[in-house]
Amino acid sequence: MTSSAPLDDAASLKPRAAAQPGGPPPVVQPAATGEGTPLPDFEKLAFNAARFLEQGGKALAAYLKPLENGKTAKTDMSETVTAAARSIGKVAEHWMSNPGRLAQAQAAITVPLVQLWGQTYRRLPGEAAEPVVPLSKDKRFAAPEWSQLPVYEFLRQAHAITSAWADQLVDQAGEVDPRTRAKAKFYLRQLTTALSPANFIVTNPELMRQTFTSSGENLVRGARLLAEDMEAGGGTLRIRQSDPSRFELGVNVAATPGKVVYRNELMELIQYAPTTPDVLKRPLLIVPPWINKFYILDLNREKSFIAWAVAQGLTVFVISWVNPDARHREKTFESYMREGVFEALDAVKKATGEARSHVIGYCIGGTLLASALAVMAEKDDGRIASATFFTAQADFSDAGELQVFIDEEQIAAIERQMAATGFLDGAKMATTFNMLRPDDLLWSYIVDNYVKGKTPAAFDLLFWNSDSTRLPAPNHSFYLRNFYLENRLAKGEMTLGGVRLDLSKVTLPTNYLADREDHNAT
Repeated sequence: MTSSAPLDDAASLKPRAAAQPGGPPPVVQPAATGEGTPLPDFEKLAFNAARFLEQGGKALAAYLKPLENGKTAKTDMSETVTAAARSIGKVAEHWMSNPGRLAQAQAAITVPLVQLWGQTYRRLPGEAAEPVVPLSKDKRFAAPEWSQLPVYEFLRQAHAITSAWADQLVDQAGEVDPRTRAKAKFYLRQLTTALSPANFIVTNPELMRQTFTSSGENLVRGARLLAEDMEAGGGTLRIRQSDPSRFELGVNVAATPGKVVYRNELMELIQYAPTTPDVLKRPLLIVPPWINKFYILDLNREKSFIAWAVAQGLTVFVISWVNPDARHREKTFESYMREGVFEALDAVKKATGEARSHVIGYCIGGTLLASALAVMAEKDDGRIASATFFTAQADFSDAGELQVFIDEEQIAAIERQMAATGFLDGAKMATTFNMLRPDDLLWSYIVDNYVKGKTPAAFDLLFWNSDSTRLPAPNHSFYLRNFYLENRLAKGEMTLGGVRLDLSKVTLPTNYLADREDHNAT
């Protein structure tokens, strides 16, 4: 490892020039790019500080607006904190209840921290010393100061050591039940990710340099983006992950030509124009998830499964679920099956004259399709010729990281939230999914948007991801309880439309596509 400069050079946040005896006061010059962080233009910094406070006031006003309009305060954060404290507390109790285990836990953190202090002590005067935790490929620590300057190197390593230690304590808490350990690990990851030195100006050399170089202009831009996102979220921060101004539905997103051929209270059915002289006899119906918009399979011409399918000679139909509101507060899981899958099959038959269709179920749409197939098997309904499942679950015994949010207490809390409006706001579901990858989907955007003041790049997938939909209360409650909590479909215990569902009776050809990196459908 290359030796860094001595501490005096490393502390060049305050560059200085020697005073000449009897001469004029020295002129402070910014340090060169490679030698440290230049001083800001203090006049411009004062001006930007006033602008920052102005934009910060707008963000605060947007946050308080729902309360001023008589709406009740949001309780999501308090419920999350309670769940986190309960699960982490169980792990802490395991270690602290036994003196031997407590000593073991203390030694596990003390030894590497002592090694780190020794390494940092040798580095301060400029001596070369191998880091205790080597620099990773994490792009948040790409700035050279994280390895060249001892202070920043210490912060990076201390955070890495502490995070690994916390994970280890959870993994080795064998007397704590697996579900509680999974919750504790999840919430600890949220905490350690939030406390990363990369997230704060004072502890991140890149942010410090950018703030000084621009005399705080980045913070003004960030505060403006924060106010806009708070306003867009109706008092809740809706973090933008892509530049929405760069996309227009039907133009550069969801642009495959098609038309609505049927609609009801829950969905519209889109038929896509053929691109081949002849088409195959049997049509294809796609059932997408109702928690997102349908165009995930038609992002752009290079990423459009729908455009590819019509190019193969298929007559393609896709369900576009309505974004429900209070008018849909009575819509159940069975409603989505009957008004979605079953009515779509009838409409496809009317449009093509074909009695049977191939059907694809994507994500939750696949779970709905599996349930519908079980009902159809009981009633000898042969309208589906084959079924394909894209990253979909029917067996929820290992339901991925979303299991953290599923227990009786948390479902009851969600049901209380939905009771007032009749639906779950889509932003809450989007936040849940973002928490599964806090480094990539939360804090990277918080830092880039609100500290660096950067408008996110145009990214069609994240534009789709932010285009969230609401969920009718009865449907969402049924889904959480019958699938995630009790796994009733896989056990053969679920009843739908007066029919007991048995997946073993589904004998038509099926195909399954799994995603190795999927955090939800394992």
